[in-house]
Amino acid sequence: MRLPPEGARWLVTLRFGACAAVFTVTTVAWALGVLPQPLPLYLVGGVVLVYNLLFKLSERDWAVNGQGVERIIFLQIIFDLVALTTLLYFADLPRNPFLSYFVFHMIIAGMYLRGNLPYVVATVATSLVGGVMLLEYLELIPSFPLHFQGEPAGARPIDELYALTVFAALASTLWIAVYFTTAIRRYVDRAHAELRQKEKLLGIGQLVAGIAHQIANPLDGAQNCLRKIGDAVRDDPQSAEYVRMMTAALERIERTAKRVQSFALPRGITLTNTDVNSVVKATLPLLENARDQNVRVYAEFGRVPPVKGDPYTLQEVLFNLCANAFAAMPDGGTLTLRTRTLGGSDDDQMDSVAVEVADTGEGIPRIHLEKIFEPFFTTRPEGGGTGLGLGLCRMLISEMGGRIEVRSAPKQGTVFTVMLNPVETSDIRKSSV
Repeated sequence: MRLPPEGARWLVTLRFGACAAVFTVTTVAWALGVLPQPLPLYLVGGVVLVYNLLFKLSERDWAVNGQGVERIIFLQIIFDLVALTTLLYFADLPRNPFLSYFVFHMIIAGMYLRGNLPYVVATVATSLVGGVMLLEYLELIPSFPLHFQGEPAGARPIDELYALTVFAALASTLWIAVYFTTAIRRYVDRAHAELRQKEKLLGIGQLVAGIAHQIANPLDGAQNCLRKIGDAVRDDPQSAEYVRMMTAALERIERTAKRVQSFALPRGITLTNTDVNSVVKATLPLLENARDQNVRVYAEFGRVPPVKGDPYTLQEVLFNLCANAFAAMPDGGTLTLRTRTLGGSDDDQMDSVAVEVADTGEGIPRIHLEKIFEPFFTTRPEGGGTGLGLGLCRMLISEMGGRIEVRSAPKQGTVFTVMLNPVETSDIRKSSV
């Protein structure tokens, strides 16, 4: 999902408010006698105001010149980190209560930046704070202590243990904030991509339903005309055979059109207690006519609980995955259908039931792995496929509350894993009563 320029503009607007807060807090602290030397903070606040005005004046160029919004946001965050470190340095950085404000920049970096850039921001922040604290501890730079009421005036030496504790707490907080923010952002990006794919497939379904409806109407007329022709040529065996062949062909077209139209109609999947082993066993006979003689098919059944799913839809998905596996093994190979329960090492799919479809075919290049579920994407030659199968499979499994994952490498085969949620124990008892 590309970043819109609004994100960078929002930071510019927010920074004007931050500048006003810096001037206000500095003035109040100086008036209360907490901050003996306010001039450096006013100067830093003025610098922030100047570079923020420059960002504001360049907003129009971000869209006109096509400059990367992500690069602009990264530069703003780096400038802010330097400015915040300088502000805190002139206000007793090791003891300043505003030291936690670095977390806001970690959250912003995790929200708007991609790849390793959020972690680069965290590295810059911890390096700046750690560097200032180290230089102050070594007395290589002067310190600017705050003077709270009841405390003795003058500079106070930095305790080594205190400095290490503050730095460790801040650094761990910044890195944890970056990790969780980027993890949430990746989840949102994945959900957004799946939503866009579902919208595309919904539009395709509506289009297909319309086409099927348009095909069905002239088919009725053609079949009626063919019946009359058949009656007229009943005494001519060769012509009658031609009519019979055309009638059979039209009937196949009609069945296909009705099936497509029925599939494209908006209908919900009925979730029931489904035995995946039974579904796999029911799918195996359907593969006899689809597979090549050089492809061996094996099934490995694990002890798995019932799942929440639609058995007919799950069978359709497995058949589609197997058909793709056969196409990936033109010279023969092995297809294995395996059922198992995922354990604690399988992250967020713990205790889910998995159905694996593994082949020893050509494999999928890494650059195609992220695209295979997109509508109309196919690596087969022209006429070999439409690219709709895997997208529909993911949508159907998603409607059952599950997921499809793929592992593959060129010349090493492919493994598609369908993961479904197990039925709760209470639901099994209810269905058995």
